[in-house]
Amino acid sequence: MIETKGLRKSFRARKTTVEAVRGVDLTVREGEIFGFLGPNGAGKTTTLRMLATLIVPDGGEATVAGADLRRNPGGVRRLIGYVAQGGSTWDTVSAREELVLQARLYGIGKAKARELAARAIESFQLSEFADRKCQTYSGGQRRRVDIALGIIHEPKVVFLDEPTTGLDPQSRAHMWDEVRRLRAEGMTVFITTHYLEEADALCDRIAIIDYGQMVAEGTPDELKREVAGDVVTVGLNGATPQAAQLLDGQPYVRQLETTDDGLRLYVDAGAIAIPQILRTLDGAGLVLGSMELHRPSLDDVFLTKTGRSLREE
Repeated sequence: MIETKGLRKSFRARKTTVEAVRGVDLTVREGEIFGFLGPNGAGKTTTLRMLATLIVPDGGEATVAGADLRRNPGGVRRLIGYVAQGGSTWDTVSAREELVLQARLYGIGKAKARELAARAIESFQLSEFADRKCQTYSGGQRRRVDIALGIIHEPKVVFLDEPTTGLDPQSRAHMWDEVRRLRAEGMTVFITTHYLEEADALCDRIAIIDYGQMVAEGTPDELKREVAGDVVTVGLNGATPQAAQLLDGQPYVRQLETTDDGLRLYVDAGAIAIPQILRTLDGAGLVLGSMELHRPSLDDVFLTKTGRSLREE
């Protein structure tokens, strides 16, 4: 449904050139939720805006729903929906009025536009407030209207830029349900996010971008399997440098990272490594604050690929 090769974009900032996207290669399959994960400023929104024809690439090629991005941008626009990070609702009109207008902008007749608006209001559970002005809506309600506007013309692909930023946990969970419903109805969903839990729970496949370059792509499980073994986090009450010196290079520690609270250790088998870690620290008289064992997460994948934590970003 989406294929890119060497997509690039730079911007002039004062006297320097900033390479926002540096040769992105992507393949998004029909009918999947594809997540574009990375820290703020990594190039996620710039890539999405290129694919949505809002900015022109400096180089590379792409097709979206079979239409060539550079040769046929009008064809791309007819086949996609786009939901911006900042939202698009007007304070002084109602959701129903917005939905009808959006459908009309795509050349849909009045009667059909009203029918599509009514269907979207029911599907997105907007009935209780659909005829009130948008300025009276909560953040979660406005975000649901945003997505309804993005798919009112029944596109093949919908681009969602950070759809849950600023939402409370309940509204975020509801938004996840809405995105899954779009996929169930046959739509391909391309979503940018910097939330690890969101990418893990929601996306069929994920691409991780950092400093404008792709660093990993695959299903959440595939990416986590690349980080073999277990992860042990150790809280050390200020004794991190001494503990790092003791544990770095031990045969049961494959990789060691320093965190704000202590250490993150990548080991082959946590059950075997933990007793040895305890003996080493106890033998040196270091007081242990906490210890946790868990399977690798998407943050561990990001850390392995980039050398820093996405959570810290």
